[in-house]
Amino acid sequence: MARDPSLTRQIMMAIKSVNTQPELQLRRALWARGLRFRCHDNALPGKPDIVFSRAKLAVFCDGDYWHGHNWALRGFKSLAEELATYKPYWRDKILGNVRRDEATNLKLKALGWNVIRVWASDLKTDLNACLERIETQYRALIASK
Repeated sequence: MARDPSLTRQIMMAIKSVNTQPELQLRRALWARGLRFRCHDNALPGKPDIVFSRAKLAVFCDGDYWHGHNWALRGFKSLAEELATYKPYWRDKILGNVRRDEATNLKLKALGWNVIRVWASDLKTDLNACLERIETQYRALIASK
């Protein structure tokens, strides 16, 4: 029996897109390292989660499921293999997110920005490695100016 579309809509509306727990965790940890940034810059393509303006560095904290990374966590060999098990709506939604992320990266790079995408699962397994990656890139960009 198919689920009522109004129930699906309610469930989807409850899913946060900004200020998620992984994003807040990353922001707190970056702030504790003395790095200062802005959040959710509407002027930039894709509205990055974290923006280091001086360094022209945009950071996105992506959820594995919604951005097509969960296949690796679930033991599939590829995103295509996992998406073959999904209904067309969800397959198209996730593929659309992946394509949008790629387009956003290209737009930002064309504007002279550097982009880092951090997976929520990576924050859980090795927050310090994610912080090092961001801080190293940030410091290198600042030093080159």
